[in-house]
Amino acid sequence: MEPTILTTIHNHVQIITLNRPEKKNAFNKEMIDEWVNALQNAKENDEIHVILVTGAGNAFCSGGDVGGMKADQTPLDNKNKLWRNIHRIPLTLRDIDKPVIAAINGPAVGAGLDMALMCDIRTMIDDSKMSEGYVKVGLVPGDGGAFFLPQIVGEAKAFELLWTGNFINSKEALNLGIVNHVYSQEEFMQKTLGLAEQIANGPQVAIRMTKRAVRYSRTMELEPALDLISSHYAIIKETEDHKEGVTAFKEKRKPNFIGR
Repeated sequence: MEPTILTTIHNHVQIITLNRPEKKNAFNKEMIDEWVNALQNAKENDEIHVILVTGAGNAFCSGGDVGGMKADQTPLDNKNKLWRNIHRIPLTLRDIDKPVIAAINGPAVGAGLDMALMCDIRTMIDDSKMSEGYVKVGLVPGDGGAFFLPQIVGEAKAFELLWTGNFINSKEALNLGIVNHVYSQEEFMQKTLGLAEQIANGPQVAIRMTKRAVRYSRTMELEPALDLISSHYAIIKETEDHKEGVTAFKEKRKPNFIGR
């Protein structure tokens, strides 16, 4: 049986590909298990600086595999299906301080969109679309949409997207700040991988500490946030990356951070 997740490493970038193209990469338990394992391996591998998630074929992810869902489950079964299974993805991502990029190469719907929203940066192919489609089947956004989407687009727009389930195209997604960049199909992966490699070639300790500071600031007051960043700053000042960056600046050349 072909794996539901494919992984490759390219210039310190781990590419995780959702690999059920015949189902538009709808996930089942096997895919979630393999996805969590891939994320854990990327977290622990020092050779991986950036994680990039995309989909096989012409879709990013259409959400959960509805055809594989059991109809006779109890409410507790339904809760545990999320809590013990699917929710491991956002909880695992929460513990990863490496940059994570979602390359939305096709439709992202429901939980598929939520999976992209969990990432730090998103790129999107220009002829694609996305939707928080739960309401159309009488469900709440069970995979983190109610948490992640308002942080990106604001509460009012999030309510509209969640309550209508309307599809938006790449232009609107860009205008709303859901995605950082929109590319044509011909240049999509080249441009997205180029962005990932640029970040992967940067000073990794500084990049990872910056991610922590941004994430922690969501639940902190100004004073503890400044206290935290002053500690990060003091540590970063003593790294070889900082010394290399200062030297390169003085010598008017590009810094070489790889391996430091």
